Amino acid sequence: MVKKRIYLNAFDMNCAGHQSPGLWSHPEDRSSTYKDPEYWTHLAQVLERGCFDAIFLADVLGTYDVYQDSRDPAVRQGAQVPVNDPAFVVPIMAQVTKHLGFGLTASTSYEHPYTFARRMTTLDHLTKGRIGWNVVTSYLNSAALNIGLDKQLSHDNRYDIADEYMDVVYKLWEASWEDDAVIVDKEKGIYTDPSKVHDIEHEGKYYKVPGAHLCEPSPQRTPVIFQAGASSRGRKFAAKHAELVFIGTTTMESTKKTVQAFREETIKAGRKPEEIKILTLITPIVAPTQEEAEEKYEEYKKYASYEGALALVGGWTGLNLEELNPQEKIHYVKNDAIQSALKSYSEFTVEEVAEFVGVGGLGPVIVGSPTKVADSLEEWVEDTGVDGFNIAYAITPGTFEDFVEYVIPILQERGLVRKKYEEGTFRKKLFGNDFLHEHHPARQHRNRRIPV
Repeated sequence: MVKKRIYLNAFDMNCAGHQSPGLWSHPEDRSSTYKDPEYWTHLAQVLERGCFDAIFLADVLGTYDVYQDSRDPAVRQGAQVPVNDPAFVVPIMAQVTKHLGFGLTASTSYEHPYTFARRMTTLDHLTKGRIGWNVVTSYLNSAALNIGLDKQLSHDNRYDIADEYMDVVYKLWEASWEDDAVIVDKEKGIYTDPSKVHDIEHEGKYYKVPGAHLCEPSPQRTPVIFQAGASSRGRKFAAKHAELVFIGTTTMESTKKTVQAFREETIKAGRKPEEIKILTLITPIVAPTQEEAEEKYEEYKKYASYEGALALVGGWTGLNLEELNPQEKIHYVKNDAIQSALKSYSEFTVEEVAEFVGVGGLGPVIVGSPTKVADSLEEWVEDTGVDGFNIAYAITPGTFEDFVEYVIPILQERGLVRKKYEEGTFRKKLFGNDFLHEHHPARQHRNRRIPV
């Protein structure tokens, strides 16, 4: 029996203490050196040694200011602030690796598609076809205010705008320049054949972009599309656009239900379920023995920040948990934050949520020996239907180093993780082709405008 390959992303952010608030204070944690190129080059080399598919770079445009109606708890605890732009660390990591992919988070709510399309094409060129884009619509009201809006746009309206945004960038990436437009003919003095560069003539409800893309086609044209929306509207958006879907759930049972919902939505969108890889968030804490791993976990919990955890949860759910008793249960109230996160934490007490988020953030923690962790990951894949994992850290780079040293060899021996990379672009390594599948809406733009 051929076992299902497990896809692996490392989950990080250009800040200190990404998913485990407070653990930046652990003596062995180096996340506070996120400002240094050496942090990123070392991490990239560790991940490539472990044959990871990609590093997934999260991002937020705003501060977590819902808890206590103030940004001070988040600032004090280093809860995803300060945070630098993730795009600029990608070329640094690309320089010291050959195969590792890069998933870059960027928001459709606050960046114009014309200029954003150029940035992603540039990165795809500089990485030789290894860039992906995690499409988000942004959930922090503080971001909307600082961009100049009176308040955050409604949840579903953000997705409506994102749908048109995707239409614009697809036209720029897929339909504007023909494959052989750039000829670099030094004898005739012609760099590009003008007849093979086309205006996209987009005029919609939210955007008007009449002209041509600024860049010649990159190795993938359109970057690999990541998406992380698990609400009903988010699933519909992902089913239409995504190639990699990231989910954050608390249990295997809830993960299985979420995966089934995504698969059903994909079929409704006219695509095949295998065209989308679904990865769930896991934080592994591994040591040579079970006892050592459990001791490590207990040690980590001592550094977790209760205040930092509630600051993050406030931003994710839109609820100020200061207003609740620590033993009081959280109830779902529809708002414009991350609806799937709020549903995940419903019926947990405030205290339970703070403890859960303290180490591991949005996802569960697996604690154990190398064999125990490998067994658990295999069980998650078999029982829930996920295609792989976003591996978050408790401490960095230690969590990633331990996982590559102890767990990867076992997964490789079982035939669950590759032992070496295939050649080619990020998309080719994932799906066997440099370009989007023919069922994908972006590919339709190319087929209509350019003979394939």
